[in-house]
Amino acid sequence: MNSVLISGVGIAGPTLAYWLKAAGFQPTLVERASTLRSGGYVIDFWGLGYTIAERMGLIPAINRDGYHAQEFRIADEAGHRLAGFGIDVFAELTNGKYVTLQRSDLSRMLFERISGCVEAIFGDEIILVEEKPDGVEVQLKHGGRRRFDLLIGADGLHSAVRKLAFGPPTQFERHLGYIVAAFEAPGYRPRDEDVYLIYGQPGRMVGRFTLRDDRTLFLLIFAEHHSVLPETPASQKALLREIYGGDGWECDQMLAELERTGELYFDTVSQIRMPNWSRGRIALIGDAAFCVSLLAGQGTALAMISAYVLAGELAMAGGRYSEAFATYEARLKSYIGRKQRGAERFAGALAPRTRWGMLFRNVVVRSFSIPGVARLAIGRDIADELELPDYLAPGAMK
Repeated sequence: MNSVLISGVGIAGPTLAYWLKAAGFQPTLVERASTLRSGGYVIDFWGLGYTIAERMGLIPAINRDGYHAQEFRIADEAGHRLAGFGIDVFAELTNGKYVTLQRSDLSRMLFERISGCVEAIFGDEIILVEEKPDGVEVQLKHGGRRRFDLLIGADGLHSAVRKLAFGPPTQFERHLGYIVAAFEAPGYRPRDEDVYLIYGQPGRMVGRFTLRDDRTLFLLIFAEHHSVLPETPASQKALLREIYGGDGWECDQMLAELERTGELYFDTVSQIRMPNWSRGRIALIGDAAFCVSLLAGQGTALAMISAYVLAGELAMAGGRYSEAFATYEARLKSYIGRKQRGAERFAGALAPRTRWGMLFRNVVVRSFSIPGVARLAIGRDIADELELPDYLAPGAMK
């Protein structure tokens, strides 16, 4: 077992390629987009994902390009502070291994660690998968047929590999009742440096976070009431105008910026629940296998953890993929299950559906400023109760 095709050049894919290459495999990456994606949303990065990034030598770049937020703040219609707490509580709970950064920046850093030593095919996608006794044959939309020993789907919530090899999305996707949108705006005012600032009405919220280069990121979360989601940017913007128009605070100003943006992230808040993450010579990692939902805050770290463990198990098993896949699932299944259950509880916390729910959320947020309360309330969800094997020496690829 030597050649491995990995679908997806986001977070999980490049991480898996790095560790497979370090273990002597020959990974190839294929990505539907023509280039690495930019923009998008910011992530809070901590725990075991941070540990894996350390082993890959990425922490200096992460600290350089990341953000060290100081406060989470809820505003009222006039922009006055309703509730909030210092973000240093998260640094305390993670022993200082906590940083905020754009997901696209982390993806770029990961790809740079393998660029030049791993084949990467951009602007193409897998449209057919055929498993053979001695390998997996794939049909690429533009690149013809190719054969590999193994195929790994690292292509996210709407994984093409999962659909082709395991079945339609309806079997595995579980909607949590919310939709999320994100976009950037240049030159927006006001700016609140190093503050997560949110405002909401029952069933919807909008947040903003100040980025470098005079950019502002907007994150919108709202309860799903439409049976058919809009698919085009124009119809998505129209739905956002319908939901947030006249909501007070800075919503009208934010919607004006939305009209000018050319890049809008828009998707359901969903989880992926699968009985198995592998079948024959094909396996899934990250969101493709077990998306915990964007609102959980740990999808990126979990993607890196699953990539690291799968690469390590393949190395330990000497390429005996059935053994490696089984151990990979056994090592992570219960851990991921706990994270998914925690994410379900958290799904409505940012955008409660009732005014009573909003009042309760604000009381909880205020309580986090009391020493020890945050540790009691969220310490278990923040903690990573999993021991990562040291499969390969840290910094194996220089």
